[in-house]
Amino acid sequence: MTKNAPQSSIRQGHHDTETGVLLTKPRSYLAFKAIFLLGRGTELNARLVALSGAAPGRQVVDIGCGPGDLARKLAVRVGPGGSVVGIDPAVEMIDYATEHSNAVTNCRFELAAAQTLPLPDATFDVVTSTFAMHHIPEAQRRAAIAQMFRILRPGGTLLLADTHPTGRIAAAVVRIMARIAARRTLEERGPGHAADPLAAVDIRRYRDMLQEAGFGNVTFRAVRPSTGVLLATKEIRG
Repeated sequence: MTKNAPQSSIRQGHHDTETGVLLTKPRSYLAFKAIFLLGRGTELNARLVALSGAAPGRQVVDIGCGPGDLARKLAVRVGPGGSVVGIDPAVEMIDYATEHSNAVTNCRFELAAAQTLPLPDATFDVVTSTFAMHHIPEAQRRAAIAQMFRILRPGGTLLLADTHPTGRIAAAVVRIMARIAARRTLEERGPGHAADPLAAVDIRRYRDMLQEAGFGNVTFRAVRPSTGVLLATKEIRG
């Protein structure tokens, strides 16, 4: 489910009213991503890992991990003293990620949806979810954020990311893809709802949801290529 774009989802996945859009062809998805990011996916993953705050010995979960490329980068960053769990609702993605991560012993993958995480409370130092939120049904997104908050330790960091125009060409491509995502939002909400195409993939729309869930220090960063990032902290109370 993760690290994708609305157009690729329509072509290679299917929609489940409870889980959301499932990407089921990892190789096709990876090829699409390479084209969309102009071959700079490794560079983007490095920036996301750095922004997440993952460090040696930390426990990390990547929700909507897709084929597992970001999860593997995170596993290298946390080292043998840390661990990474990749979560995705598509069995094809979990199988592919597991098969291609045999050499990374501190990284494992589990089948689950973001809104029903089978993970214990307050266990992880970092939670990441990239290019996945717009695939979760609108009615389930608060539940997904609540799950992310639940599994984070106090003081832990959440990183959400999605496509965001950072150049003239990227803006045009994102706008086209956003119209597809907005059309799916209209289908969910019913006729008469005027969805803003770019808002459908704008990660900043979740600022209020994060704060309502209990997150603090919510900040936005635009990073290249074509990605917007929301960072937030689970505040320590008492």
